[in-house]
Amino acid sequence: MNRRHFVQLGSTGLAGLLFIKYADAYTPAHELVHLPGKVFVKLDDGVHELHSADKQNWNYKGITVKLNYKGNALQVDVHSPNDALHNVQLEWKYEDPKSAVILGDHWERSYGDLAFKPSDINRKLPWYFVQHDAKYTNCFGVKTGCNTICYWQVGEGLMRLTLDTTNGGIGVSLGDRVLHCADIIATKNKPGENAFYTAHRFCGLMCPAPRLPAKPVYGINDWYFAYGNNSFDLIVKHTSMLADLATNVNNRPFSVIDDGWNEYAAGDKDYRDDYSRPNDKFKDMHKMALKIKELSMRPGLWTRPLSAMRSSDKNLWLTRNIDPKYPTLDPSIQENLEAIKRNISIYREWGFEMVKHDFSTFDILGRWGMDMKDELTTPGWQFHDNSKTTAEIILNLYRSIREAAGNMYLIGCNTVSHLSAGIFEMQRIGDDTSGEEWARTKKMGVNTLGFRLVQHNKFYAVDGDCVGVTTKVPWDKNKQWMRLLAESSAPLIISVQPDALGEEQKTFIKQCFTKASNPQPIGEPLDWLTEQWPQKWKLDGKVVNFDW
Repeated sequence: MNRRHFVQLGSTGLAGLLFIKYADAYTPAHELVHLPGKVFVKLDDGVHELHSADKQNWNYKGITVKLNYKGNALQVDVHSPNDALHNVQLEWKYEDPKSAVILGDHWERSYGDLAFKPSDINRKLPWYFVQHDAKYTNCFGVKTGCNTICYWQVGEGLMRLTLDTTNGGIGVSLGDRVLHCADIIATKNKPGENAFYTAHRFCGLMCPAPRLPAKPVYGINDWYFAYGNNSFDLIVKHTSMLADLATNVNNRPFSVIDDGWNEYAAGDKDYRDDYSRPNDKFKDMHKMALKIKELSMRPGLWTRPLSAMRSSDKNLWLTRNIDPKYPTLDPSIQENLEAIKRNISIYREWGFEMVKHDFSTFDILGRWGMDMKDELTTPGWQFHDNSKTTAEIILNLYRSIREAAGNMYLIGCNTVSHLSAGIFEMQRIGDDTSGEEWARTKKMGVNTLGFRLVQHNKFYAVDGDCVGVTTKVPWDKNKQWMRLLAESSAPLIISVQPDALGEEQKTFIKQCFTKASNPQPIGEPLDWLTEQWPQKWKLDGKVVNFDW
């Protein structure tokens, strides 16, 4: 690299790691990350430091890590022909600004725990982070769709990026293949640009080609009052009850059928494992989809793609130590991908226009994102194909689902956020809200929308989850949550218990449906730098204060 083309922005702090490359007077500057000072690899026998003469080509006993600037990114490639590779680690030195606070992301959904916090080298920051102090907002991350699972660590005079290359719970066996691990990018705030809009713009840099809904998405879902106890008749009642409250004839709402529709396991009326057929409560899903359309809504369907039928070939199951009563398909096996694609295609043939697919991260790794603190999964197990990283196998699963879905919208739920971007139109960005307790909706819904709305329409349309309108949740709280979703430009999905729908609720839902059905400016949490559950928002140019 010709360093004469780079100008350092500052001598200390993270800004000192940013460099600007000038192309010509008419081309916007690209902000690049300085080459790291150290590079490590983790193998079966431990962590080893690599050596380099130029800081771009690093070596250790036949293992090579190459760093190369291309466009606005620092590319990382690794060749490990003989050793099982667990991860690659890049490390920079920097002076930690004491006044700075840092926001990280999550592996998949968030769990009510996102916030700007002081730096802590032991805190893992999945995919990217935003650092803010009184003068600057600096963002570091990897582009979406990368072939490794990445996280940052900041503190104690260091910035570290770990590129996880494991295959399940072991190191990947790459053989002669060179793995393109990730593309590292960075940016800082423009003059007059606040932290929220710097982070929002940075999400666009990380995902230059999002796949987005043609029009704003809104509608209903039965889960938060039925909780799986649904049926053909209940879906008709729920849809009929709310269809007239949607008045935008140019953008009709969705009616999404959640868990509870599919066939039960053979000999077990407590567990449903066949996602290609409806159970006796629904009977005919093509008829179900037609009925929803007759009621002027668009049909959507929930599914669990990696759930294996107990009667299926056990050689197709994941080898991870799981309860054999709940087997999981190994997504590295092509036969399983074809079966998943057939199911997705069946939903399209039935007439559904949206599919919400769930549980795939938990089914693959055996843990929720909030439990991936030390390791992503239990050590020791591997996929059938151990030549690809976990990230590559997950990406291939997502792309297979995308291929089978055709023009149906896809919502990823419990899917890996950074790998979903550019593939699915929508992503459930937080853990479940609730139709039974307001505290859970506040914790999961308000927090995730406050800190992941920066991803909206940059990665995908962000789904903060439902408003569970029931007799158990105070209407004055749900009314605020519904307003925030309806006026933030994020999808608005509500779940309405019939006994909780009075005239006041009907009037307000109608207003919210109208707003949510039309394009709007992205909502901005004005106090997100200090509040874990932001209360002060800018919605459509107006400041709104919420009492959570």
